[in-house]
Formats: sequence, C-alpha cells, structure tokens
Amino acid sequence: MTDGILGKAATMEIPIHGNGEARQLPEDDGLEQDLQQVMVSGPNLNETSIVSGGYGGSGDGLIPTGKSISCAGREVWVGPQRCVYLREAGVRELDPLGSGRHPSHSTTPAGPGDEVARGIAGEKFDIVKKWGINTYKCTKQLLSERFGRGSRTVDLELELQIELLRETKRKYESVLQLGRALTAHLYSLLQTQHALGDAFADLSQKSPELQEEFGYNAETQKLLCKNGETLLGAVNFFVSSINTLVTKTMEDTLMTVKQYEAARLEYDAYRTDLEELSLGPRDAGTRGRLESAQATFQAHRDKYEKLRGDVAIKLKFLEENKIKVMHKQLLLFHNAVSAYFAGNQKQLEQTLQQFNIKLRPPGAEKPSWLEEQ
Repeated sequence: MTDGILGKAATMEIPIHGNGEARQLPEDDGLEQDLQQVMVSGPNLNETSIVSGGYGGSGDGLIPTGKSISCAGREVWVGPQRCVYLREAGVRELDPLGSGRHPSHSTTPAGPGDEVARGIAGEKFDIVKKWGINTYKCTKQLLSERFGRGSRTVDLELELQIELLRETKRKYESVLQLGRALTAHLYSLLQTQHALGDAFADLSQKSPELQEEFGYNAETQKLLCKNGETLLGAVNFFVSSINTLVTKTMEDTLMTVKQYEAARLEYDAYRTDLEELSLGPRDAGTRGRLESAQATFQAHRDKYEKLRGDVAIKLKFLEENKIKVMHKQLLLFHNAVSAYFAGNQKQLEQTLQQFNIKLRPPGAEKPSWLEEQ
C-alpha cells in the first residue's frame, strides 16, 4: 500500500499558493489524506531540509523544516497539512537545523592541496606572461630589421659558413635523390635479367636445334644478374651513407644554427630595449627598470655567445666528417661502377671487400631494398 501511495505522489504535481499552502487537486481528493497516512504508518523518513530552486517564486525560497522521502527517483516534501512536489534538478540539502545555509558556502579553511594548486597556477601564469613579453619584443625586432629601421648583430664569417652549409645540403639532397633513382633502375634491370635468363634456360631445354645458343645467353644473363646484385649492394651502401650525412649530421648542425639565430634575435631585441631605456629620463622608477633590463640583456647575451661558439665548433667538425665520409663513398662508387661495366667480376668483389660491405646469400630472407628505403 505504501508503494502505491508513494508512486501516486511522485507522478502528480501539486500547485503552490502564494501563502505556501497546497491546493487539493480535483483529480484525486484523497492525495493529502494518503500522504498523512504515510507520515503516521509509513517507513522511516530522512530528516533532511530541502530547498527548491527554480520552481515557482524565487530560487532561494525555503521549505519549512520537516521530512522528505524519495518517490520514484523524485523528492517529495511532507509537512503538517502540506505536501510540495520538488523538482529533482533543483533540490539542495540544508543543515539539519534548517538554517538555510548551503554546504558549499562553508567557511572551511583551504587545505595544502588548494595552496599547491594556486602556486602551480601562478607559475603557469608567470611563464605565459614572460613568453608573451619575449614574443612581442622579438616580433618587434624582426619587423624592424625587415623594414630597415632596426640594427642587427652580424658575424660575417659565421654567416658565410652557415649559408655555405645550407647550399651544400641542398646539393647533397639532389645527389641522394639521384642515387635512390639509380638503385630503383638497377633493381628493375636485375629483375628483367633474371626473368630473361630463366626464359632462355627454358627454351634451351625445349628447342634442341637452338639449345647451345639459348644456353649461352642464359648463362650470360645469370652472370650479369649476379654482378648486378653486387653493384646494387655497393650503391645501396653509398646511398645509405649520404642519407645519414644529410638527414642526421647536417640536420643536427642546422638545428643548432636555428637556436643560434633565435638567440641572436632575442639578444638584439633586448639590446634595443636597453638602449631605448638608457636614452630616457632618469628617475627612481626608470632606474629600477633599467637595472632589470640590464640583467635580462646580459643573460640573453651570454646565451647568444654560447650558441655562437657551439655553431662554430659544429661547423668545423661537420666539414671534417663530410670530407672523410665522402672520400670513402666516392671511391667506392667509382670502383664498383667501373668494375661492373667492365665486366670485371673479381675487381667488383674486391671493391666490396675493401669497404667491408657484406651481401646476404641468395636464399636469406630479408625485405627488399625498396622496403628499407
């Protein structure tokens, strides 16, 4: 009986008068009597005060202290001679005394976690602020240089070396692209020679009158295919070495160059800022800003000088490494190509032994060289 009464109360709204009294619904005159019976003989009720927000009247109106029960997922206020339907979305709990205070409004002191969160937020704000100021100054300096209104620090010797490196990298990338094209063509040639040799061998067995001629050609294609595999191994080694030089060694040096150029821009930006402050009036506020600008300028100057030294050292080592690597690779490429087209199989094999290039046996399982590129 109790479940039926609660279900009935949960599915019907009871309008509220301005004086807080509930009006009897014409559809069910016994609803109030049923709820009163629940108060007398029903289950234990939660002693919880309820605030109805956003339902008729003001959102902060308080329902007099009493008891509430849950009916079909909705809260029903039950008080002496009044029953109020409360929307589930607008229900908030008050303290047991019905004082009207919301739990979120408690004056509990902030814990250590709140202090840490505020500290982290403050640090992030300072980082973003410094980044914004630095970006503004560098952008202003860059535009001034582009339009010819600002001065920039130039190391002529270092700038020439950097430009030469970029030009050399572009040329080596062209050689690398051509080397890869050559390996692709050689691979296609080897596949064609291998298929042609198999066709000649098959015809040699099926054509008795041309067996000798087909046999000679089959042996020639097999020999060319074997020498081609040796040449392909040498060319692949050449291409791999060029690729390492271009994409790793040169690229690493150019990354340091980019950091150096960014440090140079920051150095000039803060140098210009310091010069503008030095030309301004000298008062107490300006003096403090001038000292701060001087310290910041010195820090960026040290960073610029350090990166300039790093770039000079890397350019020197890169040039030495490039000469050593290319001397070996160009000698390998020349000897291998010359021996292959001269038909000198012995010299071709000696070339690979000289440079410690090992070819896999024909039956070994490995991905094709096209998959390794």
